[in-house]
Amino acid sequence: MSDPKVGEHNSATIHYSVGAVIHKDGRYLLIDRGVPPPGFAGVAGHIDEGEEAKEAIAREVAEETGLHVESMELLWEEFVEWNWCSKGVTGHYWYVYACEVSGEIARDERETKSAGWYSAEEIKVLPLERVWEYWFQKLHII
Repeated sequence: MSDPKVGEHNSATIHYSVGAVIHKDGRYLLIDRGVPPPGFAGVAGHIDEGEEAKEAIAREVAEETGLHVESMELLWEEFVEWNWCSKGVTGHYWYVYACEVSGEIARDERETKSAGWYSAEEIKVLPLERVWEYWFQKLHII
């Protein structure tokens, strides 16, 4: 199935999004978002029209961090009706992947204020983007 960027869910307009949980040496890669919604988050973004979720996650990781996705495993897909975005949509259908990456971080300076590796203890006290707080709780990281 091809994942469109925008769809319908119970007659409301929604966006389709991907997120990457990137874990290495006991730490998780997070970005401090430079664009709304604010907060620390895993790498994420909208799926472009005609793009598959796997293509979108590889693209987003490369765009936001400069890293290359070597492998990925779908952790879950889920509609989150309260997850707003700056484009005025209040719900997103998410595909969240565990990703293995290679390369060195070269962050996108427009979309990120910073990018770095954080332990679970550090994540617990960061101001997380709301949907990423939800994902990290589901993963029992926080």
